[in-house]
Amino acid sequence: MTLQELYDCAPYVSAAVLAVFAVRALVWGVRYLTADRMTRASLRQAVRVRRTWKRLAQMAGLSVTDKMPTALAALTTDSGKTPKPRVLTPALKVKPDRFGVVARANCLPKVGLEEFQKAAPYLADAWRCARVSVLPDGPGQVMIRGVRVDPLLTPTDHVPTGEAPEDLATWLLGVDEYAQPVTVGLSNVPGVTVAGLPGYGKTSLINKFICDCAPAPEIQFAVADGKVSGAHEGDYADLMDRLFAFVGDDLEEANGLFKRLVKLRRKRSTSIQEVLGVKNMWHVGPSENWPLTVLIIDEAHTYFRDYKGNDPATKKLAALASENARLVEDLVKKGRSVGILVILATQKSTGDAIPTFIRDVCPVGLSFAQKTAEASVAALGEDIRNWPDANPVNLQDPSYVGVASMTAQDRPGFTRIRTPYVDDAHAAKIANDTAHLTYDPQILLDHYAGAYLETDVDLDKGEESRPEAA
Repeated sequence: MTLQELYDCAPYVSAAVLAVFAVRALVWGVRYLTADRMTRASLRQAVRVRRTWKRLAQMAGLSVTDKMPTALAALTTDSGKTPKPRVLTPALKVKPDRFGVVARANCLPKVGLEEFQKAAPYLADAWRCARVSVLPDGPGQVMIRGVRVDPLLTPTDHVPTGEAPEDLATWLLGVDEYAQPVTVGLSNVPGVTVAGLPGYGKTSLINKFICDCAPAPEIQFAVADGKVSGAHEGDYADLMDRLFAFVGDDLEEANGLFKRLVKLRRKRSTSIQEVLGVKNMWHVGPSENWPLTVLIIDEAHTYFRDYKGNDPATKKLAALASENARLVEDLVKKGRSVGILVILATQKSTGDAIPTFIRDVCPVGLSFAQKTAEASVAALGEDIRNWPDANPVNLQDPSYVGVASMTAQDRPGFTRIRTPYVDDAHAAKIANDTAHLTYDPQILLDHYAGAYLETDVDLDKGEESRPEAA
């Protein structure tokens, strides 16, 4: 192509370049105008981060000097002169969301994860963020998360989608202090403990779990609510259609439910090898015929309280409480492999509220606000003393309603999470729409397993006997 031809094509090339920029500007403008107020602020923040990055990186010590000239510089530099060294800064890609920005950068020699983490406070100041975290994002990559507003202080609502979760073994709890999703794997988990002061979010967290899982027939729920006498009085009234069993604060009724589930556990243990072909249900996952059975014990201290007294009524209550603890212990210690999960919620998960032989077997523990350090240790373990920023005693302010602390599963220490609130109307709608998916796991097992379940279970003797064939 001649010089004249190139000159003639210049207007068309310029027009094409301008068109590309115009389209990008239009897309950004539409996105900006249709976004909510918080996202608009993050979009402006992302533009500022991109525009100032090269200068900021050099000032924060996130650059290196390359004295080796490029091939082009070596050819174009006059003989006898040394090419100027180049200052290299990590390439940065920025993505905004409601809370701030997520930036991904590549590492350079002497500018790696440790250098980015040291520079995090400077980046937070320059980007006008409440806090900035830096985590590895694959080989030679880092992810920089900057939050402009504190997610822990921003209450969020959750509207159930009405669709079954993609992964039945994953519980989405909420977002952490960097607005990143926090999940808990339920596969092979025998129990979960949830502690915290009244009104700080324990039951709301469990309600969200039920609402999210309600469209999945592979999960069935039973509830023992120790703060009410009848289902119509409590927090689970709107979810009754999706529960296959419910009891209130009556210890004898609760004892009956626990016995019923222990019988289910024993029958499942007897038949799992023949029916599922495995010894652990999680090797094949829950199904409609063999659902994950979740027992929720709210205000658990009601059922395990140590009654003192010699009168007949008190002795009866003490015997029931002792047996309740034994039955729940059986479910927690032996129910994991057959698909039984126990969630225990109480205000202080000390040994008098949840017996230690139950509490200490539950690998997942969360705690909302607590009044004392001892209550925090009971809920989260001794290690919480080494992480004062995450200690639940710091969550007593009303602005932290719905915020809990838990062990960080993907990194050392503890993390704080903001759990969303589900409106009662949404919960009632989900329960009503999914009521047809509610089945008693015992009936399902009897129908599905057939001859394998011709088993008599004597809970008092702790034995199982198969009747003789006729």
